[in-house]
Formats: sequence, C-alpha cells, structure tokens
Amino acid sequence: MSQEYRTTPSLTDLDDRSRMIFREIVEAYLDTGDPVGSRTLSRREGVDLSPASIRNTMSDLASIGLLTAPHQSAGRLPTHAGLRLFVDGLLQVGEPAAEDRAVIESRVAATSRSVKDVLSEASSMLAGLAGGAGLVTSPSRESPLRHVEFVPVSARETLAILVGADGTVENRMMVAPEGLPPSALVEAGNYLSARLKGRTLKEAGDEIRAELTERRAALDEAAQSLVEMGLADWSGGKDRALIIRGQAQLLDNLQAAEDLERIRMLFDEMERKEGLIALLDKAREAEGVRLFIGAENPLFSLSGSSVIVAPYMDSDRRIVGALGVIGPTRLNYARVIPMVDYTARVVGRLLDKSRS
Repeated sequence: MSQEYRTTPSLTDLDDRSRMIFREIVEAYLDTGDPVGSRTLSRREGVDLSPASIRNTMSDLASIGLLTAPHQSAGRLPTHAGLRLFVDGLLQVGEPAAEDRAVIESRVAATSRSVKDVLSEASSMLAGLAGGAGLVTSPSRESPLRHVEFVPVSARETLAILVGADGTVENRMMVAPEGLPPSALVEAGNYLSARLKGRTLKEAGDEIRAELTERRAALDEAAQSLVEMGLADWSGGKDRALIIRGQAQLLDNLQAAEDLERIRMLFDEMERKEGLIALLDKAREAEGVRLFIGAENPLFSLSGSSVIVAPYMDSDRRIVGALGVIGPTRLNYARVIPMVDYTARVVGRLLDKSRS
C-alpha cells in the first residue's frame, strides 16, 4: 500500500456522499478482501450514483489518505488510516451473536479446570471463530506477597518460593550465582519478604531496584546479586506462556502472491515471544478491547496485520493476562471485537473457579 498521510481526516471532513461511499468501500473490502471499483460500487444496494460520480469521490478520498489503489487500473482499498477511521467512527459494535456466545461458553467451559487447558482452548476457539490466529498469555502474578524464600537445588540452581497473601504458593527455578553461600539465600529471602509483604512485585519492584542501585539495601554482594536476578526473572514476562493457535487459518483464502508474502512476514513476527507478550500486555493499560491496525504497532509494521486484544481479570477485578486475535486487516471487526471481549470475560470467570 502507498504511504498514508500523517494527519488523518475525521468524519467531519467528509460530506454525506463521501462518507457513504467510504463506508460502502470499506464494508465491501471487509466482505471480499478485493479492491472495490466504481462500477461494482454503483451496483450495491442503496448506492444511487453513476460510476463517474463515484470515481470522482474515490479520487478525493484517496487524496486525503483514506483509500489507496494496489495497481493503477484496479479499484480502491482502505488504507490503515481509513480502517482506523471506519472502526472508530462508523463501526457499530454490540454484544456477540447468540451463536458465538454459545460456542465460546461450550468450548471454553467444557475444558478441564486446569489453567493451561482453559487458555489453550480459548486460543484455539478464537482462531476458529475469527479466521485468524488466537493469542493468549498465561496469568502474571499480580497478587500481594507474604513471604519469599530461596532453597538451593544444585550448585547452579536455586528454587524461589513465593507465598501469596492469599496462601497460594508459586515455585520458580533460577540459575544461581556461582559459589553462592547459604547465608546469602537467607539474607536475600528476608530482604524481599520485608519489602514485598502485602505488595505485588510490580508495586515494590521499582523501590527495591532503587535501593539496590543506591546501595541502600544493606545486603552483601552475593545476596544482592540473587535479589537482582530474581527481580529480572520475575518481571518482563520471561516465565509466562504465550499460546498461539490457528496459524493455518491465516493461509486460507490467499488471493495473491503478495498475500502469501505478508503471511510469511507475519509468521516471522509471531516468533518474537517477548514482543507479542508486550503487545498483549498493552491491553492492561485500559479495561477494554484494544485494536492495533498495521503500523500502529511496530511489531507488525512489515506484514500490516490487525490485532484485537482484551485483558482478562480475576474476581477482584485485577488484570492478570490478555488474549486476542491476529489476522489480516480485513478481519470482521464488528464480529471479532465483541467476541474477544466476551471470551476474556469467560476466561476470567473460569480461572477464578479453577482456583476455588
């Protein structure tokens, strides 16, 4: 596609005819994935304009960056900026269709109560319903902690035991600094227990790092090294699972050689686990669905894909993970957006039940 304008027009910049033609072109593109020509558009129900009048308006819409032509003689496609304007200003999003709700409830709720099974089924189900790939991150630890303890396992491995304020226990293996004395394990555990008690890792992490940087922690070198390694391992999503299902869906209905090349680039982009986790975690910045179209997220700037993500929460309304769908820009946004949101609510409810 051609380079889009930096300043995207608003709907108020369009007259009634331009707005109607723009809507028809985007809806036709989302239905078929094909460029839309003026003659084809003139035959659509409700369009009472000649092909010549439509061509003039299409040219105006292209000049302000809402439409583009993949080939000189072809019809028009919405640009990424055009899709964003359509989604934000013209798309009507409601609750998922009754059939979609039934599938979500039956597929996800029918799994066993293990967290892994719930998340894996949610990812597969989203891929099947949306026609893209389903993405789900495993829950991150956001509950307050009560106690941290380090137990030596071997000369180079240490088991970190994190006890939550709610009584949950999480064990994490760590590669320990070489020659770590037993006293350093006790010292590091006591230090973290005192500063994390009643707080989450996210809440206390910056304060602990500042203490360590400014040498205010009163820890010996070995204990400080262990604390720093623990914070690094427990933050940033390195221990969290990323579940991707339905990549084969992206290969269906390829319409041209350039489509296959974009899918290849998308597969390369999906190999970057930490980047995908960071993208899904952006849903944590707002309690609702987020949509990224094309270059709006640098991770998918080459393939020009769309990503729809939503957070899932525990019973205390704390965001613990995220899920979503990735696919071509011609995703059925009106269907997929509420479907992703509904799936996030179902997953959050089921994960709470699995812990009770």
